[in-house]
Order: sequence, then C-alpha cells, then structure tokens
Amino acid sequence: MVVHVSHSHDDTIQFTQEFWDDRYRSADRLWSGQPNPQLVAQTADLAPGEALDAGSGEGADAIWLARHGWTVTAVDVSAVALERAAEYAGLQGDEIARRITWQREDLRSWDPDPQRFDLVSAQFMHLPGAEQESMYRRLAAAVRPGGTLLVVGHHPDDLHANVGRTGRADMFMSAEQMAAALDSRDWEVVVAAAIGRSATDLDGQPATVRDTVLRAARCR
Repeated sequence: MVVHVSHSHDDTIQFTQEFWDDRYRSADRLWSGQPNPQLVAQTADLAPGEALDAGSGEGADAIWLARHGWTVTAVDVSAVALERAAEYAGLQGDEIARRITWQREDLRSWDPDPQRFDLVSAQFMHLPGAEQESMYRRLAAAVRPGGTLLVVGHHPDDLHANVGRTGRADMFMSAEQMAAALDSRDWEVVVAAAIGRSATDLDGQPATVRDTVLRAARCR
C-alpha cells in the first residue's frame, strides 16, 4: 500500500526527492506490495483506458491497473521508488510492463496534460494545505470528460488514533472538503465518504481506520 504521510516535522525536506529516495533505500520494500483497497473497490466498474497514478511509490497500484487492462502513467518524486516499481512490473510479464510508463515528477509543481486521462488516482498524497489544494486542482484538470477522479487519504480523525498518523492537521482533508473544491458544473460527485477498514494499531491490536474517499466523474 502506498501511504505518503509525513513522519518529519521539517517541512523543508520531507516532500523532496532526497527525503523519499533515502526513505525507500532504508528498506527492501517500504509498503505491502498490494494495491490500495479503495482503488480496487472504486475502479471495479470502470472500463479500462488511460490512467494516471499520482504518487505511485513501489508500483502496486499501477501494476494492478495494468493487469486489469489500463495503460498507466505512474508518477512519483522518488527515482529509487520508480526503479524498484519498474523492476517489480517486469517480473509480472512483458504485457503488464509495457502498459506502464514510469515518470519522475514533483507533484507539488508538476502539471499533467489537461483532459488527458480516463482515470486520475491519488492515493494518500498528503501535503500541507495550500500545496495539497493546488495539486488536486492540477490533477483534476488532467481528467478528460467522462473520466474519473479518485482521491483517497487518511481521515482527519485518524490523527487522534493510536495508528501512527502524524503530520500537520491541514494535510488531512475530509471528502466533503475535497468535493466542495470541484465545480458542480463540471463534476458529478459519485462518492464522498469516510470508509472504514481493518488495521493494526501501534500496540499490535486490531483497529479500524477510516479512508477519506472522493470519486467524481467529469461531465465536461
């Protein structure tokens, strides 16, 4: 699972390529290797097309999408993560590997091509408030008419739970806040909810966490 959450209070470094390259080098695998469950649930009824996986990490989501017929542009700030992801994809076979383009970009400033993608997915991309809002605007602009924007994050309430969520409060938005930023003339909000799933807390005990899920279809 790709979960980009701050574990440092130094805002000058925690979103840089150097920070994430070092973090990925710290372990053979940082995440579970499984696709994010809300991605799987929310795209099951979509016809495959061209997808953008924003913050692709070690590639589990991109590989899952490619396996299900999508052509994927997978973008991450970390060159180490992208190299690792491309290696994992190669192990899945040539057909899956060919469906994915790995691209290093800083999502704090990168502008994808407007109205290019049938699906834009951003899973657990937590930035400080103004940067996060700007990123979501640019990602939304990359969805073509008839396409889907899927944004999943940690729910603000999880900051107060014993599940290891850290970071500034303005990095965690509700689905209603994200939906309100979309122009209702251009978007139909399909899902705006806090969806629970099972997890393990810092003491190794079963816990329930909530994912903030926004799924919206572009009308024009």
